[in-house]
Amino acid sequence: MKTVLILRHAKSDWGDSGQADFDRPLAKRGLEDAPRMGEVLARFGHVPDKILASPAQRAKQTAQLVAEACGYRKAIQWEESFYGGGSEDLIAALQQLPATVERALLIGHNPTLEETAAVLCHPQAAREGWTDGWAIKIPTAGLVCINFDITDWQELEPGEGILQWFVIPKLVKALE
Repeated sequence: MKTVLILRHAKSDWGDSGQADFDRPLAKRGLEDAPRMGEVLARFGHVPDKILASPAQRAKQTAQLVAEACGYRKAIQWEESFYGGGSEDLIAALQQLPATVERALLIGHNPTLEETAAVLCHPQAAREGWTDGWAIKIPTAGLVCINFDITDWQELEPGEGILQWFVIPKLVKALE
C-alpha cells in the first residue's frame, strides 16, 4: 500500500502588488494554517516518508512549517516542475520514488493539485482528461489522502487511487 498526500500551499500574502508570483510569502492565516495541517498529519499517523514541494516561496514556507509540526526530519525535495507544471509532472515525481517510501506528501498549487487528485482517483478523468467536473476543490492548506494498492511507486497508475479523506483548515479549527 502506498499513500499520496496532497496539500495546497497555505494562504499567501497579496499585499505587495509589485512582487513576483513566485516570491509571494504566506499571509498571517497561512502561517497559522500550515502548522495546523502538519499537526493533523501527526495526529492521523500520516507523517510522510518524503515531502516533495514547489520551490515557490509560499509553498516552501508551507512545506517547512508542515514538516516541523508533523515531526518530519528529512530533507524536503524541491521540485521545479511543481510550479507551473501539470499533473503529469507530479505523477512522474511519484513514480520515481524508491519503494521504501510508503507515504509521500506533495505540496504545490492549484489548479494542478485539483487536477492531480482527480486524475489519480477517477478512472474517467484519467482516460478522458481532467475537467473541473472531476475536481475536488482544494482550498489553501487543504489536505487530501489517496491510497494505492501497490508495492512500488512505478506501479502507480492514474485512476486507481482510492480517496481516503479530505480535510481543510476551517474544519480543523472548528474541531479544536
